[in-house]
Amino acid sequence: MALTWWARAFRRGRSSLTLRLAGREIRHTLAAMDTSAEHVTPTELARYIEHTLLRPEATRAQIEKLCEEARAHGFYAVCVNGSRVELARYCLEDTEVRVVAVVGFPLGAMSADVKRYETEAAVDDGAHEVDVVLNIGRLKDGEDRAVLRELRDVVEAADERPVKVILETCLLTREEKIRACQLVLDSGARFVKTSTGFGPSGATVEDVRLLRETVGPHFGVKAAGGIRDTATALAMIRAGADRLGTSSGVAILRGLSGGGSGGASSDY
Repeated sequence: MALTWWARAFRRGRSSLTLRLAGREIRHTLAAMDTSAEHVTPTELARYIEHTLLRPEATRAQIEKLCEEARAHGFYAVCVNGSRVELARYCLEDTEVRVVAVVGFPLGAMSADVKRYETEAAVDDGAHEVDVVLNIGRLKDGEDRAVLRELRDVVEAADERPVKVILETCLLTREEKIRACQLVLDSGARFVKTSTGFGPSGATVEDVRLLRETVGPHFGVKAAGGIRDTATALAMIRAGADRLGTSSGVAILRGLSGGGSGGASSDY
């Protein structure tokens, strides 16, 4: 038992250092890129992509394939459900690909204690980052203090790992989106994220642009949901996204290389 605890602690410390170095690398890459995003190379575009598989029926073999694709194409991360974090971390050991765990997914309506426990479990299993769903109903009720307290609990439980807060923008008014962004900024999280990919609709250029304008130039914005082709991916980057959550990453890169426009059947 003591050895297991030590191994996990060492792994968490090493991951935190690697993640900070990777963050500086990707920010440097983005700053050096042409601002039109039309001259991005496949390697540069791959560093935006969090290769995602969150379907409830996803099998072990599908998660292994996801990780192999991420390794082969140099994607920034894979994004998986909590029960698959340990497997993904094992598959990607000794690579630069990060493992992102979703928390409170996809509704965000469970108790704050459950979200905190999920976060702690994901960290113990080796997650480098956490994507947590905002409590949308309480935001709409105007319970901003409760929403902020919950987010701060998750950030604390993440133990310095980056936290992205999923707003599910398709369910919010413009005022609610702005207010949610302000709460995220105050929480200690590092990103706002548009969507779960399981709602009525996903990311839009207009929403990404609004989130970027609200959080400013130095805070993370992740676009997710419905990004299935190269043109959409580039449009999200131009609007201000610096991460893309998609299950179509391979097709998106293929489209950039002239091998087609990209596309996939998944909703994410």
